[in-house]
Amino acid sequence: MTELVETEPGVRIDPTERIELLLRDLRGSRSGLSAREAERRLIHYGPNVLRRRGGRSRLRELARQFTHPLALLLWAAAGLAAAVGIIPVAIAIVVVIMINAAFAFAQERHAEQAVEALAAYLPVRATVQRDGQLTEIEATDVVPGDVLVIAEGDRICADARLLDGGIEVDLSELTGESMPAYRTAEANDVAVPMAQARELVFSGTSCTEGRATAVVFATGMHTELGRIAALSEQVEREESPLEHQVRRVAWLIALISVLLAAAFIPLAMIGAGLSPINSVIFAVGLLVGNVPEGLLPVITLALAIGVRGLARQGAVVKRLSAVETLGSTDVICTDKTGTLTENHMRVIAIHTATGSHDPFVASVGRDPVVARVATAMNACNNARLGETGPDIGDPTELAMLTAAAALGGRIDPEERERLRRRMFHFDPVSKRMSTVDVAEGGLLRVHTKGAPESVLPLCTAEVDAEGRTVPLTPRRRDELADLVDSRARQGLRVLAVASRDLADEALPDNREEAERDLVLLGLVAMADPPRPEVAEAVRLCHEAGIRIIVITGDHGLTAAAVAAQVGITRGTPTVITGADLDRMSEDELDELLAGPDELIFARSSPEAKLRIADALRDVGHVVAMTGDGVNDAPALRRADIGVAMGRSGTDVAREAATMVLTDDNFATIAAAIQAGRLVYDNIRKFIFYIFAHATPEVTPLLIFALSGGAIPLPLTVLQLLAFDIGTETLPALALGREAAEPGLMQRPPRERGESVIRTPMLLRAWLFVGLIAAALAMAGFFFVLLRGGWHPGDPTGPGDPLHHTYQQATTMTFFGLVAGQIGTAFAARTERASLRSIGVLSNPLLLWGIAFELALAAAIIYVPVLQRLLGTAALTPSMLAFTLPFPFIVWGADELRRWVLRRRAGDPSKS
Repeated sequence: MTELVETEPGVRIDPTERIELLLRDLRGSRSGLSAREAERRLIHYGPNVLRRRGGRSRLRELARQFTHPLALLLWAAAGLAAAVGIIPVAIAIVVVIMINAAFAFAQERHAEQAVEALAAYLPVRATVQRDGQLTEIEATDVVPGDVLVIAEGDRICADARLLDGGIEVDLSELTGESMPAYRTAEANDVAVPMAQARELVFSGTSCTEGRATAVVFATGMHTELGRIAALSEQVEREESPLEHQVRRVAWLIALISVLLAAAFIPLAMIGAGLSPINSVIFAVGLLVGNVPEGLLPVITLALAIGVRGLARQGAVVKRLSAVETLGSTDVICTDKTGTLTENHMRVIAIHTATGSHDPFVASVGRDPVVARVATAMNACNNARLGETGPDIGDPTELAMLTAAAALGGRIDPEERERLRRRMFHFDPVSKRMSTVDVAEGGLLRVHTKGAPESVLPLCTAEVDAEGRTVPLTPRRRDELADLVDSRARQGLRVLAVASRDLADEALPDNREEAERDLVLLGLVAMADPPRPEVAEAVRLCHEAGIRIIVITGDHGLTAAAVAAQVGITRGTPTVITGADLDRMSEDELDELLAGPDELIFARSSPEAKLRIADALRDVGHVVAMTGDGVNDAPALRRADIGVAMGRSGTDVAREAATMVLTDDNFATIAAAIQAGRLVYDNIRKFIFYIFAHATPEVTPLLIFALSGGAIPLPLTVLQLLAFDIGTETLPALALGREAAEPGLMQRPPRERGESVIRTPMLLRAWLFVGLIAAALAMAGFFFVLLRGGWHPGDPTGPGDPLHHTYQQATTMTFFGLVAGQIGTAFAARTERASLRSIGVLSNPLLLWGIAFELALAAAIIYVPVLQRLLGTAALTPSMLAFTLPFPFIVWGADELRRWVLRRRAGDPSKS
């Protein structure tokens, strides 16, 4: 039974009916739509996008914030307080849970929107016929009736019926079938399911080979992919390895806190002689003091900020987790053309039997051999020079087409398509492309272009200076090989151009039949200068301990010349051709990659990229791999960071990659690695900052418990909650925006799997900075208490003479923690370098965060309503003066520690 497709509500068509009837139903034509009609249809049908159906529930996302391990720890503390009747404390903890959940939810939404917004940097493009001309538009603007031009590497953006041509299509997104399927305009399958109709192609699938035109019959939610999307829910957000790591640490903190609290309740009651109420207060405080509330949302936000920053630099990262991986990249496998070079190819010489010719000298076009080269360069070509719009096509083909036009050749693309009878697409393995075209007098002629070492062995003859076909002698072959090497050493790309008349032969069905007994016409040398900014980026990568391996389809000498020009190679590199690599065993490849040699893999296939990526990852390297073609997709998926080209890359490569370069520039990869290191550094800074407060928060409770109640509680649970939720978060967020420390790109890459939370960090946080801040806060507490006439064991409760002094003392502890926190924030700004080297005032967000926490602390201390709520009392000027040195003592002690570390490491430069 024929399947009908609803192109809009209430309107159904049969996409498999005769093409004339389908075009009638769509009110379209083989020449496409006018721009005005397309605009009208876009308003009528709407944009070509998939709308979310269902999706992730905001309510469920908010509920998740109440059930992560740190929130569960606070719920336990609230339950414990409520169980023994400390209702104000229980309510306060629940309020803290609510505030923290709302903050975390808002930050995750911000992070999600930040990543979703990056889609604007990478619009999928489509080539359509509008007003009789080929026009490149955003895929969202495609409408029913548009005529699409589908080429190898394109991601098909709508459901369409082929008008002419044949293509191989990867249907795995739609059907799960991994093998490409052939689709052709010549088929007419009417008795099969629509997905199997050989004349139809569908949105979301990819063209892996061939070229065709097709008329669109469904867009957006009316496509097959849209129908499937309407039945499914959006998948859950992937948790990054860093978030997973921190969540595990959070569970560990929760477990330790619960065990400590459970152990200390009987210990406090039996060993220290505390009442049950005081023991529970102690346990609640211990639980609250161990909770780093802002940890997860701040990490998520820092990753999102890093992703948006990279996008502004030209690197669109598609997953938050990739930012962390970028920071540990230690090997970059890079293409040459377009990544190291400008990808602005220009033919500078055509070498034939008549000599070397500059195609842009007017008289050259009269040479009959050069004229035949120009004809072949135009025929064996899929590029189009835009008369009014942009040029369309591969830069190499555009360069050859430009040279052919300069030589007086006819480059009308419509005429080229009309005369073409068969095309054998460029094969990345054989490195050549061929077409069969109608030549003068109706004769069929094969035109071939490709790498000289691929084309020359297929040539048996050459066109001489008289225009005759003469045998290609061994001596002449040697001369040609020397010429190719000579031009390659100059960094030029060389292609061979050949042809063959078919005479009475039938149209060849396969490449082998067509590409035999070829006649060499000439060699075409093209220049593609290195990008000027790449040399500095390469220098930064070398200083950062990052190895750069060039993997290219070009000649080894060409690649070596460019690599030397940009500084990738500093001696004589080892050049391995595709054939050499094929002969290598896995052990030999591992040994080669493990060695110190500077490596260039030349004339390499996409399969070689995959093999190299596998070998590097197997020995623990973190690999960034560049690619732009359809066949690069497996290597891009396998690498830790697959890097696709945004301008020259195919849709398939961009889909497979983790990161897309909007400028196709190697320097952007180096900038992305630097940004990844910076984000990772800043995450470690605010993790240290948050963890450093655990010791000063728990110390007052321990003093209270170990004294058996002889020393009153130096910090109430409500004051502890105000400190945790009120004054900690903004400085932590500001630390996520720190600039790079000196020497960031001089460090070696961190090892794969290295934990973000390591023992030295915890020791510095808990037993050094935290211990100093705790001692200072307790010093402030005892300073006020002892000056007020208190002795151990004196009552300090409501109505007692020392009650006001006790309130001032706990307020002093609170403010002492805030003062120590300011010193900790400045200490956290750098791990090894001195604060002076990065600038004391260089992070204005941190200064604003500190100003906010001081203002909040002042309100808590001096506003009567907050005094009554939190049990605080106004501090005198002498008390405030006592705390004035606290930030400088905390920061100064850590500054001294870092100075000692630098001296031991012999690196006084960062002092």
